[in-house]
Amino acid sequence: MKDAKNLDNLRDKIDAIDSELIALLDKRTEVVLEVGKTKEKTNAEFYAPDRERAVYRRIEELSKGLFPKKALRSIYREIMSASLSLEKPLRIAFLGPNATFTHLASMKHFGLSGEFIPKEEISSVFNDVERGKAEYGVVPIESTAEGVVNHTLDMFINSELKISAEILLEATTLLLNKSGNIKDIEKVCSNPHAIAQCVQWLKINMPNIPIVEVVSTATAAEMAKNDPSVGAVASEAAATFYDLKIVEDTIQDNPYNMTRFLVIGKKESTKTGADKTSLMFAIKDSPGALYKFLKPFASRGINLTKIESRPLKQKAWEYVFFLDIDGHKSEENISDAIGELDEMASFMKVLGSYTKSK
Repeated sequence: MKDAKNLDNLRDKIDAIDSELIALLDKRTEVVLEVGKTKEKTNAEFYAPDRERAVYRRIEELSKGLFPKKALRSIYREIMSASLSLEKPLRIAFLGPNATFTHLASMKHFGLSGEFIPKEEISSVFNDVERGKAEYGVVPIESTAEGVVNHTLDMFINSELKISAEILLEATTLLLNKSGNIKDIEKVCSNPHAIAQCVQWLKINMPNIPIVEVVSTATAAEMAKNDPSVGAVASEAAATFYDLKIVEDTIQDNPYNMTRFLVIGKKESTKTGADKTSLMFAIKDSPGALYKFLKPFASRGINLTKIESRPLKQKAWEYVFFLDIDGHKSEENISDAIGELDEMASFMKVLGSYTKSK
């Protein structure tokens, strides 16, 4: 009886604390709405990634107790997402359909209170943002298994949209079907990137089962929902969304497989102190050309974190290079390097400076 009474007392304390938390959240929301009114008067952007990063940094610094910092960050992601939806619901176009890894990345970055708009093509995501049908778009750019997504790079050549943020997502792939029994699977379906992530597992564990490439992991999951003979390589969210059972968990060959996504929009991001800058430039193929064009960064000690090349389709033997560098374009050494590059390149564009994803 004594233990039961003590348990009741502890639960009463939790209930009292919860009441305080709810009251404080309401008070915080009142201030958020005042911020929204001020933004509207000054024509300021409702969504401010740099402010969100500052909030995350501050709560991590304030957290000194037992509550996990990672969980605290997730909680504040949803608090800020819900608060923002009261100011102005954000529309986010993404490479769909629902329950794809791009959808998961979108929800991870914007929280669950955004309005998520699935699109069938990367070009459609860009088009929605350019035409104002969505404030932001989310597209895949590279994975540790398959490398760069060339179509996303190509879209930046003619688009005026900017990179507002990046998202890193651990791409955990599962084998799903209707029954949960591997013996019922007569073919495995998924998109090429997901299949590439678990090709060795499939060869070892399902050597005689045909593999069929489809446009997305969600498409594969929908096929599995409608056909008991289909096994889908997809995400855990797809299992929930399409009412499938997990045949095998975590089948990717590399347990640390990551996929990187870009958030695209019309506005630039301000400096946060933990930024990277993406840019593109075109040069003619000639001996030592690339060395000459990278020298402005090397001579200033600017760290180059990524380089990719694509043929410029409008001109033969001319190439577009995509660079990621550490730092914000507003920093003097980076600004000077970009200016020097611009004088030499036949074409040059800064795609955006944005906060690095953890």
